[in-house]
Amino acid sequence: MNDLDTFVGLLAPEGQALLAELRDHDPSDELAAATRLRREHPAALVSAALGQARLRQRAVAKFGADAWRMYFTPNGVEQSTRATVAAHRAARLAALGVRTLADLCCGIGGDAIALARAGIRVLAVDRDPLACAAARANAEALGLAEWIEVRCADVTEVDTAGYDAVFVDPARRSKATTKGAARSASVRGGGRATGGRIFDPEAYSPPLSWAVEAARRAPVAALKIAPGVPHEALPEDAETEWISDGGDVKEAVVWFGAAGDGADRITSGGRRATLLPAGDSLLGAGLPDPEPGPVGDWLYEPDGAVIRAHLVADVAQQLDGRLIDPTIAYITADRLTATPYATAYAITDVLPFHVKKLKALLRERGVGIAVIKKRGSAVEPEELRKKLKLGGGRTSCTIFLTRVAGAPTMLLGHPATDPVTPGR
Repeated sequence: MNDLDTFVGLLAPEGQALLAELRDHDPSDELAAATRLRREHPAALVSAALGQARLRQRAVAKFGADAWRMYFTPNGVEQSTRATVAAHRAARLAALGVRTLADLCCGIGGDAIALARAGIRVLAVDRDPLACAAARANAEALGLAEWIEVRCADVTEVDTAGYDAVFVDPARRSKATTKGAARSASVRGGGRATGGRIFDPEAYSPPLSWAVEAARRAPVAALKIAPGVPHEALPEDAETEWISDGGDVKEAVVWFGAAGDGADRITSGGRRATLLPAGDSLLGAGLPDPEPGPVGDWLYEPDGAVIRAHLVADVAQQLDGRLIDPTIAYITADRLTATPYATAYAITDVLPFHVKKLKALLRERGVGIAVIKKRGSAVEPEELRKKLKLGGGRTSCTIFLTRVAGAPTMLLGHPATDPVTPGR
């Protein structure tokens, strides 16, 4: 029985019963569970069910409660878009007037699900038969089979003419395992493929250059890429949007087309940062970096999507702020201004870097809780924490290890949400 046959077995009544029994199973008890279940079920089916149970537990972080009804491969869990991010992209496509879309490199169908829920009919294409089987099963399990057509094919050979839009999500991991080993792991869930992330966009599968040309042929297109992509690799005739969720940068999307109006309009050459779950979105104005200056009463730490999109200058303008150093993405200002694009801190001390002086100051103030952040410093926060040997005091402090005007500096403060005002 091959891996695909084993996966199909999970969809049959016996496989479904196994999955239901393993829903809340403890991974540390897996050996005992496998021994017990193999007395009544085929060993291959038990291994597949145990692997699927592990994958579902991992997928909850991305898909929430839906994960318990869905089907995954290890690569599918790793590379799938987080449901909140996929929903944001699907909502924007729907707002752009998209009603039909070709989802190329669909994997296990995470994006197709979000698109269908947004009222978009989807052709989901992938060349991996196992991923396609999972995508079909997911569409069926979530009641979306009428909205999602899954086709197992090479995406470079699919005719997308007639669709309102194209979405491309190229694979961004190397194939360090053998093909057979990777497929075996994907069904059993026995471990991830050991390939690492690919940072060269032309090493994507398919390459970024092919994906860009496929996108340009569509009325509207969205191309998912790694958030660390070099800006010089981005096409000039497209808008690139960096998306963070809960403060963590999840991905970048290259948008093509001239559709939409208002906030949803695709801006050729634009750079955008979008922050989820609130959905605040900042489109850059192409501003030059602000001049650096002295540290004021307030320090702002921009969201990672703002930094990746090179929009620190835009946020600084909103805050009437300045940089603390030409090479550091911290903004400082003399007054507090509310913004969704950066976290504000009240600064109490600006000191040259000196561990003994810092330790003495924290002891004097009874600080027992310290959040240590670094940007532009060679000092590792955990190493510094060990040297500080903080006591049991309840006073908290945020310590920034950074540079100010090129000099190693320590900034001490508190989040603006705390009932504390600058003390300098």
